[in-house]
Amino acid sequence: MSAIPRGAGPRPLATSCRTGRAALKGAACVGLVAALAGCGGQDPDAGTNGVGKLPAAKIQAKARAAAEHAETVHLSGNVVSQGRTFKLDMSLAKDGAKGELTTKAATFQLLRVGDALYLKADAAFWAGEKGGSAGGNGGAAAQKLGGKYVKVPAADPVYKRFSGFTDKDTLLASLLGLHGKLATGDRSDIDGTRTVRLTAGAGAGGTLDVSLEGTPYPLRLQRAGGAGVVRLAEWGRSVDLRAPSKDQVVDYGSRISSSG
Repeated sequence: MSAIPRGAGPRPLATSCRTGRAALKGAACVGLVAALAGCGGQDPDAGTNGVGKLPAAKIQAKARAAAEHAETVHLSGNVVSQGRTFKLDMSLAKDGAKGELTTKAATFQLLRVGDALYLKADAAFWAGEKGGSAGGNGGAAAQKLGGKYVKVPAADPVYKRFSGFTDKDTLLASLLGLHGKLATGDRSDIDGTRTVRLTAGAGAGGTLDVSLEGTPYPLRLQRAGGAGVVRLAEWGRSVDLRAPSKDQVVDYGSRISSSG
């Protein structure tokens, strides 16, 4: 029988245990390092539409294009224009809009179907028309107009003043402008939707949150100079636009004076 080579026999139990423990400890350390590395290097745009990785100007361009191509949007919030604050709650479509507009003086309904613009307000609104009378007929005319949809002629100052709030493309073009050098800001969340924030002029020129999920729609705008904050939601959702029934409409013609 040949001799067993020195060192070829089974290792002592203590040595085997120490080796096993060292291997387990090493594996655990490697796993921990990998986990920490994974946490530290997590991609904030993982699972998104990818626009967060683009330069700020391209993100803005994509958001504008998405807004322009969308058929509808619901817009709500406050807008300051020429020193006046307007509270908006409007559903806008390509061929019209409906919703509510509030000023310091009054709250009224706006409805546009095609080129036809209707305004619905209470009697106090019409009684407060220029000169203290509605069309020269005083309180009697105001009572007739209160609670009715007044069809506003296109040449009337009322039409010119308020139709812009019912024009999707015009309104969004005026609202979505940012002023100053663009930069990509923090990731955020708007009503459960992940967003990337654009800032202009270090924030002084406005901020815009753009969706990181699906189509890169603009979802929240803070206008430059504290000129209001608006939310944009329900992109592409159907808006039911129908002219009011005849018994609810007053065609007041050119006798409507501009509102204050």
